[in-house]
Amino acid sequence: MSIVNTLPSRPAAIDPAADGPFRRIPRDSLSERAYQEVRAALMLSRLRPGEKLLLRPLAARLGISATPVREALLRLVSEQALQMDERGTVVVPSIGRERFLEIRALRCDLEGQAGAAAAARATPEAIGALAAIHGRLLEAEARGDFPTALHCNEQFHFGLCRLAGMPVLLGLVEILWMQCGPLLSHLYAGGPQNRPRHGHLEALEGLRRQDAAMVRAAVVQDIEEGGRPLLDFLGRE
Repeated sequence: MSIVNTLPSRPAAIDPAADGPFRRIPRDSLSERAYQEVRAALMLSRLRPGEKLLLRPLAARLGISATPVREALLRLVSEQALQMDERGTVVVPSIGRERFLEIRALRCDLEGQAGAAAAARATPEAIGALAAIHGRLLEAEARGDFPTALHCNEQFHFGLCRLAGMPVLLGLVEILWMQCGPLLSHLYAGGPQNRPRHGHLEALEGLRRQDAAMVRAAVVQDIEEGGRPLLDFLGRE
C-alpha cells in the first residue's frame, strides 16, 4: 500500500472488496486480535486522519463477526486512538498542531527515559539487531519505499523501548504512537530534500558506550528533528 502525501477531500471508508491495511484473522480471541490488528494499522500509518472505519465492512475485511470488531473499536476510542462521531461512526482522528506538540513532548520524555534505561541493559546482540533495522530503514528510504521505512522506524523505537524492561512505560508509548501514527504518513510528504533526520546512529553509539545521557539525548533529537516535516505539514493546514 502506498502512502498518499495529501489528505483526501472526503474521508474514505474501508471497502471490503479492495486491498487494504488489514489481514484476515482466525476465530480465537477475536476481540483482542481485532484490537491488535487495528492498532497496528494506526501505528504503522496504514490509516489516514479522517478515514472512517465502518463496522460491517471492517468485520468482513478481518473475516470475523461485527461484535468483536465493535468491542475492539470501542476500546480504541476509550484510548483516544479513534473517535466516534455524532452518528456513532468510528473515525481516525485528525491531529492539530497543538496536540501533536503535546504528544511529541510526551514521547520525548518517555522514550528518552526508556533509551537511558536501555543503555545499561543492551547486549551486543540487541544493539546489532537495532543497527540492522536502521540499515533496512535507510535502504527503504533510498528506494522510495516509505511504508517499509515507517515500519522500520517503528521497529527501531519499540525495540529500544523494550530493551528498557519497563512494561508500563512501553504501554504508554504505544498509546501515543496509536494517536500520532496516522499523521506519520506525512513524514515523507516533502520529498527527498525534506526527509526526517534520524538520531538512530547516535542512539546506537550511546548503547555501545553504555552512556545513558547520550542515548536519551539521541532519542529526543530523533523525535524532535524527525518530526519537523510533520510540523511543516500541520503549518500548511
